[in-house]
Amino acid sequence: MDPAVLAEIRPAMEAFVDAGEMSGAVTLLVRKGRIVHHEAVGLADIAQGIPMTKDTLFGIASMTKPISATALMILVDRRKVGLDDPVVQYLPEFSELKVNGGKPGRPVTVRELLSHTAGFTGSQRTEETLEKTVQTLVEQGLSFEPGTRWAYSPGITICGRIVEVVSGQHFHQFLQDNIFTPLGMADTTFVPNTEQRKRTARLYRKTENGAALEPFASWIVDDAGMRATNPSAGLFSTANDLARFYQMILNGGELCGTRVLSPEAVAEMLRVQTGELTVGFTPGNAWGLGWCIVREPQGVTQMLSPGTFGHGGAFGTQGWIDPRREMVFVLLIQRAGLPNADASDMRKTFQEIAVRAIRE
Repeated sequence: MDPAVLAEIRPAMEAFVDAGEMSGAVTLLVRKGRIVHHEAVGLADIAQGIPMTKDTLFGIASMTKPISATALMILVDRRKVGLDDPVVQYLPEFSELKVNGGKPGRPVTVRELLSHTAGFTGSQRTEETLEKTVQTLVEQGLSFEPGTRWAYSPGITICGRIVEVVSGQHFHQFLQDNIFTPLGMADTTFVPNTEQRKRTARLYRKTENGAALEPFASWIVDDAGMRATNPSAGLFSTANDLARFYQMILNGGELCGTRVLSPEAVAEMLRVQTGELTVGFTPGNAWGLGWCIVREPQGVTQMLSPGTFGHGGAFGTQGWIDPRREMVFVLLIQRAGLPNADASDMRKTFQEIAVRAIRE
């Protein structure tokens, strides 16, 4: 990597801070297994003047989904869950599921939950428990026949309940035991402790006139500890922790001698599951199991290789892995109200500079 080009990332991110587009950011790049850039700019809390630091925690919102999908795939690896099994096999309440007032043409499968093709739509917020959340979703019914369309959904929340039923553990404990502790992800949690809260970035949005940033309340972060842990959107994490998770996936399921998933399970997660369906929030994408896959790079993804995979979050957080370049991109901000969090100028600028810094 060219250090002179990498050095452009900091002033580029500071320009977004100076323009009032975000309070601050943490950026991290990994190339061929080594961190080549990791910086923090701006403020984690504007009113208190608390600076953003490399170990600041962020509400990562839907970046939670690939991690939760990995939990389910651990059980697939252990032959305790089958991807093409009907969900009703694990959650009997699915026998009551309806679409347009009648029974679906066929049962919803676990694979469809993971790829957002099951037919669920609507809020991804949890209830008091994941069991109750699933019951609520069943009562709401499907919006379309399973497998016929793609619609961003709480399907991975339902997968979280399957993890609980099959493993006999609360979802958060399963992740702690099988992902966070093995990978050394000490700052990834659904409920930050007192010390972690002091390091957690505030969430902001633009004021009505667009002249400044103001604090913003969202259930995605405010539900922490108040409702069931949210497999679709509930995690807090740091850039370093996320990089460890992404590198494990890039390595085919292993990091530093610790295996979390089999290479076969990782390959299945990163295989296109949605055929020619229109998916995602930027053009040229497909969907795997818990991951968005860049099939035809364009626009905000034009500098990435085909086959790059990752996921964004509601507040502009982004994590993308380019396997051809053996590269991990992590961008963490806390900005609500972006017109399209996946297509932000911050993401595009960060990725462009990072790729331009590559020395083959």
